[in-house]
Amino acid sequence: MSSLEGRRVVVTGAGGGLGKTIALACASAGAKLILSDLSDESLEPTMAAVRETGATVESKLMDLSDPDSIAAFGASISGPVHGLVNNGAIATGIGGIGFEDIEIESWDKVMTVNVRGTWLAIRALAPALRSSGSGRIVNLASDTALWGAPNLMSYISSKGAVMAMTRGLARELGPDGIGVTAIAPGILTTPSTEYVPEARHKLYETQRAVPGPQGTEEVADVAAYLLTKAAITLTGQVLPVDHGFVF
Repeated sequence: MSSLEGRRVVVTGAGGGLGKTIALACASAGAKLILSDLSDESLEPTMAAVRETGATVESKLMDLSDPDSIAAFGASISGPVHGLVNNGAIATGIGGIGFEDIEIESWDKVMTVNVRGTWLAIRALAPALRSSGSGRIVNLASDTALWGAPNLMSYISSKGAVMAMTRGLARELGPDGIGVTAIAPGILTTPSTEYVPEARHKLYETQRAVPGPQGTEEVADVAAYLLTKAAITLTGQVLPVDHGFVF
């Protein structure tokens, strides 16, 4: 993995699962970390694990459903930021039902956090990313939006919007030297996917180009690379990171 030595990186939704693994991958690559989630309690296991690596780390709370909270988060960070990983999102408790049965309130909540929250987090940190001279943004999408997973309409719609946002922002922020990419994992073996039917897990495990389950580590390593200076060549790209489930 390329070095993140001397680079300051923000990771949202860092309290567990993929967010925690991304934070640890960045720490191992030498990054200085600012970790965000809804509560100190949710962040503490990640904070403790990152401290064990010897990396510099601080925590700042942020509610991605609250514009004021996001603005306050951005204002609380002084100095340049070299990387932003938009991992925070609603991913559980919203699947397994057809599009006709989704409650409007549930749909709006998913869009508020996954789409508007991502946009506002980028807006809040744009000045700090510009001032770094080599800012990198990595948005978490999902390969479910690429192959059209059924009975998951609000989620795949939100992640499709994140992909479109990635492409548009790559052009808007490119003149400032900021690279914007998205990664699209498949089903990972994390607590957030325990609710997914066994048949969907089996579909992924048997139909990947490299069969079997996929953990979070490989995805995290890709995210960490995309935060490096060298990754500017990939700006605007949406990269499926699912062991070849979709091409």
